[in-house]
Amino acid sequence: MRNRALTTALAALLAIGGLTAVAPQAVADAPTAKPPLGWSSWSFVRKNPTAAIIEAQAKAMKDSGLAKLGYQYVNIDDFWYQCPGAQGPNVDQYGRWVIDGTKFPAQGAKSGIQVTADYVHSLGLKFGLYMTPGISKQAVEQNSAIEGTPYHARDIATSFNEANYNCGGMVGIDFTKPGAQAFIDGWAKQFTSWGIDYLKLDGVGSQDPQDVEAWSKALASSGRKVHLELSNSLDINSAKTWQDYADGWRTGGDVECYCGPNDSSYPLTTWASVASRFDQVAAWAGIGGPKGFNDYDSLEIGNGANDGLTLDERKTQASLWSLASSPLFLGTDLTHLDTTDLSLLRNADVLAVDQDAIDAKRISGDADTQVFAKTERNGDVIVGLFNTANAPRAVSTTAAALGLPKAVDYSLQDLWSHDKTESTGTISTDVPAHGVALYRVRALHHADLLARPNTSVSLTWDAAGADPLKRTGVLEFVDNGSTPVTTVSLALKASSGATVTPATPASRSVVWPGRRCGSRSR
Repeated sequence: MRNRALTTALAALLAIGGLTAVAPQAVADAPTAKPPLGWSSWSFVRKNPTAAIIEAQAKAMKDSGLAKLGYQYVNIDDFWYQCPGAQGPNVDQYGRWVIDGTKFPAQGAKSGIQVTADYVHSLGLKFGLYMTPGISKQAVEQNSAIEGTPYHARDIATSFNEANYNCGGMVGIDFTKPGAQAFIDGWAKQFTSWGIDYLKLDGVGSQDPQDVEAWSKALASSGRKVHLELSNSLDINSAKTWQDYADGWRTGGDVECYCGPNDSSYPLTTWASVASRFDQVAAWAGIGGPKGFNDYDSLEIGNGANDGLTLDERKTQASLWSLASSPLFLGTDLTHLDTTDLSLLRNADVLAVDQDAIDAKRISGDADTQVFAKTERNGDVIVGLFNTANAPRAVSTTAAALGLPKAVDYSLQDLWSHDKTESTGTISTDVPAHGVALYRVRALHHADLLARPNTSVSLTWDAAGADPLKRTGVLEFVDNGSTPVTTVSLALKASSGATVTPATPASRSVVWPGRRCGSRSR
């Protein structure tokens, strides 16, 4: 076989008849606290959010049916306020940021943000806003009063620069000083008067635990229930602090690639950005849960090729985020939803995996494969078999490795295809490049004779010989189930310019449970 054949796609042609799929059973004991679902403006809208854009996205969320599935937050990220330059955001008489009225025009006594929040609420949805720690240098320069107190900005400000990624001009707050908590309380009361239900506190660094605590206290006493989300790249060593004071925390940097031509939002992300989350999910496993959720950033699914991901890569992102019970905030343009992407987002079986509020753990991983799993409250195990390589391959695990009890048989419900198969213990399947197989696995007291057996096909190359243009490989089919598979035919498809010559028979009338059917080719 010539060298170019190494890039071939392998195909197994299997004829298995007379079997019926069975729908999955519902998961019992749903958690009271679940990861939030919604949409955020940053990925697609970036620097130019306006009332019209945000309201259109909110309407699209409802009209698309996503709201009925639980997608409920509509969040404005950065650039909603006036930012004249490095001196920091413009401030009102109490040192609080001033709304950009050209983007969010007021209506009478209502601020522009409140007008937009009211519209979002009128659709039965919730509204979120963006903030960073600290106080604007303009407030310090003007020595703005702190509402309801005899104190002023200079009484609480430090000289330490806080992270405001796009505007800048923010300095720290000394929370040992009187008036510091009152300043944050005033902010929180204004936000809640505008109708916010979610606050993203961005730029949280190692110097900001006191800011997080202050915002948590202020929101808790504001009279309105507000979700507090921290961003980004939070320190895992301070996980207990984030759990004590926040509802969620970003574990890493932005998932967006910022690689579009002419500063375009598209493509929204890349495979490399998504793949970087595997190690994050493994590291933060066990930290997320009902006290708060590990946040792996926006879900870039909705705009087809403009997502920057193949269809298989989109399934991988949705599967990994759901296994990790991450908040799912769409970064895509909801007013131009791709129909295939919408079907992914509407998959209630996958969404239920996210909403169980359970962190998945990494069972195994190497350069080409990753296996993550978690045990549901009813004893089922959700497992993701991920292929991170650039060519198709079989990815495998076992019921024992997943922590399932010893059983006669195991039911495997594919949460993407909705197909049902069974296995006596080995769980293995062929996964496309950068793709995933996502299963709900259940131990059975008897063999499921109505389900197709779980099978896989693998291709293994022998070491290169003297002729670098020729290689020998073994294409192998395995029956992992409790029933035989009939009429198995294997075929290796070569790329253009290469040839495949079978050295051994490539078909078999029956492959018995636990047995293999292989073909050696050159």
